[in-house]
Amino acid sequence: MTKKYAVLPCNGLDKCAGQMAREITLAICEKTGSELICPVFYRVADARYDKIVKENPLFVVDGCPTRCASKLAAEKGLKIYRKITVTEEAQRHGIQLAGASLRLGTEALTLCTELAGELVKEAEVPADMMAETMYPVPDTYITHTKDKFIFRIPPLGFYFTENECWVQPVGNRARIGVTDYMQQSLSDIMFFTPPVVGAEIDQFGEAGDIESGKAVFELVCPVSGKVTAVNSELLTSPEMINDNPYEKGWIAELELTNFTEEQDFLLNAEDYLKILKKKVEEFHVNKRQS
Repeated sequence: MTKKYAVLPCNGLDKCAGQMAREITLAICEKTGSELICPVFYRVADARYDKIVKENPLFVVDGCPTRCASKLAAEKGLKIYRKITVTEEAQRHGIQLAGASLRLGTEALTLCTELAGELVKEAEVPADMMAETMYPVPDTYITHTKDKFIFRIPPLGFYFTENECWVQPVGNRARIGVTDYMQQSLSDIMFFTPPVVGAEIDQFGEAGDIESGKAVFELVCPVSGKVTAVNSELLTSPEMINDNPYEKGWIAELELTNFTEEQDFLLNAEDYLKILKKKVEEFHVNKRQS
């Protein structure tokens, strides 16, 4: 079986990346039966798409760093399930889009086909997994800036520990991962050792580790539960944790066992921000003294 999406693409048809976003979106819709949301119509007549966005997870295809499609989703109060940005994918594949023709050439069309194929394959899941938990992608982030460093915190739906790990609960399931502060402290992450699927972990128990050239960081699980899945992409691409620790860089999924009581030992975004500011300040003071 194939997962169906409500697909909201970039409307920047005056740019190569926008044309590519269109091609990718059409391919996804044709091959998965997903529903296309026209960004122009949706901005002025959203009732036309109400049923579609309520019944299907939202997939956003942004063209460039302006992220107009993501911004439109935020304006409409929608939770993004999955998103890609064409310019970032092109850069990852070593393709230069700046100054490219609006009529897509062989290289751009080939990339569109490859990306669409990857996304369609991602949507092909076993029937017993079709009811999998959807984890909303943060629409915005709280930021704290110190010198050249910018630290991000999701404002809602996430809880944190002082050990720089987070949990995103949805019903009786949750995702866990490391904070933006931690991934920046570690710098380039090179290795990922996941917890074992099926293992039962206590709150503040070990949940795998990540390693950079600076240190090995042991993940302290914010909650207790049974590991139901790990982010296998990190085994070959651990740098995804550096790219975005709250989205593609999640570590594992758990079936929660006692979240209601354990929540008292966790920090919301506001409380975690206070601790983050203190850590950042202490780090810079110690750095100046040394």
